[in-house]
Amino acid sequence: MARRREGRLFDLEVDILAAGMELQRTDGDFYGFALAKRIAERNEAVALTAYGTLYKALARMNEAGLLESAWEDAALAEAVGRPRRRLYRVTGAGELAYRAELAAREPAPVTRPKAAFA
Repeated sequence: MARRREGRLFDLEVDILAAGMELQRTDGDFYGFALAKRIAERNEAVALTAYGTLYKALARMNEAGLLESAWEDAALAEAVGRPRRRLYRVTGAGELAYRAELAAREPAPVTRPKAAFA
């Protein structure tokens, strides 16, 4: 696994935050499969992110306070005949980390020395 630089996010974490904020604006809470589909759509990928990788990143980000999560109501899941989903939300800290990471990834502006006029 790549080593994390202090205060920086991995590419997958940036993708999770971006896709999560999009889903949150339209659907409120989001769950892993919907998140994986949105990441694939955003990246124009043929395959979804490996679920083991995705869920480990979600747990790590939840622990770091970038996401918050809760289990869906069991009765709701049972009513539609599927297992409960773990629902996620991007926190304020997650939005700030996302914006900071994008700013850190922007290339530095090129400055040219001013010509000396004689």
